[in-house]
This record gives sequence, structure tokens and C-alpha cells, in this order.
Amino acid sequence: MPLPAIPRRVKIGDAAAFAGTTPRAIRHYHAIGLLAEPERGSDDRRRYGYDDMVRLLWIRRMADAGISLDDIHAAFKGTTDIELSLARLEEALAEKAAAIEAQRAAVNHLMEAGSPLGLLSPLVTGLLRERSPGALRSADLDTLLVTERIFGPLGAAGQANRFIVLATHPELRAEEDRLAEAETALDDTVSPDDCRVEDLAAQRCDHETALAAAVEGSGLEEALDVLLDREDEHAGEEGDEVRMSAMEALGKMPYDFSPARIRYEERVIELLHSADQDGDTNPPAC
Repeated sequence: MPLPAIPRRVKIGDAAAFAGTTPRAIRHYHAIGLLAEPERGSDDRRRYGYDDMVRLLWIRRMADAGISLDDIHAAFKGTTDIELSLARLEEALAEKAAAIEAQRAAVNHLMEAGSPLGLLSPLVTGLLRERSPGALRSADLDTLLVTERIFGPLGAAGQANRFIVLATHPELRAEEDRLAEAETALDDTVSPDDCRVEDLAAQRCDHETALAAAVEGSGLEEALDVLLDREDEHAGEEGDEVRMSAMEALGKMPYDFSPARIRYEERVIELLHSADQDGDTNPPAC
């Protein structure tokens, strides 16, 4: 039986049909540089030869195996040696596998620690685990996540001690809730010069002073020192996270504070600083 007429080169439709793909897909391979543009016939249409078809079959086989076109492109770049291409591809896939394992380890950590607790640094997570983190409110943990981004793990650990005291001292938690509600009322309808701003700032100062005394008497600071010693052993293992100053971070975090609320926050800082300068263990009401 004689062989059918075998063309030296075929059009894109025949090439697509043979490789089990579509002309559109082949044009995409050309566009991204995965498959070189073939010669064109007298009618200015692409004509595909034997080597083109072999390369197209390799592309299809790899794509069918779930390998991305980007990875195939990187493997084929600058060479027609299929063994070299496969070696490159194996190396790229090994790197991806390692990255996926690292991601799985991170997800397992979050699952074990609990979210959002698992999103915090090991320093803060360790501190909360040792002091019944289940008693903390979800909003407290969210605040810790923001604080850690602005002031770092040490700043967040200090605030974690504050939340632990609030969780274990009902009277302080009640006063915290009362003040928080009053602070929310300092909206755009309140003037920064309103007497309520100064009065509430003085009440907040008294409350923060009582909280600081409770933290000092709770032994939480000693527990933090122990965790800090452990952290020192793993210094420099934080990765490539972009660092910024606290002021830069504050400038990028949105807060819907009214002028009265901003003035209130400034007065609280001023009053606390003044009380601290007095050097009194039990300073008078602000």
C-alpha cells in the first residue's frame, strides 16, 4: 500500500489538529516566545516543519501534565536540547515544591496556634499561650496584630500584658469598655476644645496608671523577660519582611479619628508622660 502524500510543511490548522491543540493556542505560544515563528509560505501563512511539530508535542505533553507555560518557557529558553530543558524544569519544580512545603508549615502553625493568634509573632503567641489566651477578645487580638506591625513584637508583647490583665480583672475591663464607648462619642460634632476631651483624657490616664500597676503586680513582665531570652536565641530568623519606622507605619494605617479624638489622644500621651516624669510609684489622678 503506497504512503499518502506527506507534506514537508503544514499549515497551522493541520499542526494544531496533529498536536491535539488549537490554532489559537499555537498563536499564544508564539506570542509568549514559547514556540518560534516558523517560515511562511508564498501566501504569507505559517508553515510548520518536523522540528516545529516535535517542539509543539513536547509543549503539549508538559502542559497536559499540569506544568505552567511560564515554567515550560524558562526550561526551553535558549536551547533545543530536551535533556537540558527537562533538567531545568526539574530544578524549577523542586524549588516550587520547597516553597509549597514552607507554606504548608506556615498554615499548620496557624491551625495549631489558632487564628488570629497564629498570625502573631512567636514572642507574643508564647506570652498569650501561657496566660489563657482564650479569655482575650477577638478585637484584642486584631489590635495586637496592628500593634505588632507598627511597634514590632516587643511593643505588641507589652500590649498583650495589658490585655491579659483586662481579661483577668473584671473591674478594669468594665472601666476600659466605658472609656472606649466615651472615646467613640468624640466624633466630628465635638470640638477639640470641649471640656469633655480634657476630662476623658484625665480618666484614661488614671485607668492606664491602674492597669500598669496591675501588670507590674501580676508577674507578666517576668514572664516576658523569659520569652525574650528565648527569642534572642533565634534572632535574625524573621525573613525578608520590609521594615519601617513606627511613624511611617502609623502614617499608612487608616484611622477615622475626629479632631476632638486626635486632641484627646495627644492629651492622654501628655498626661501619662507628665505622671511618668513625676517618678511616683502611685501618682495622683491626672
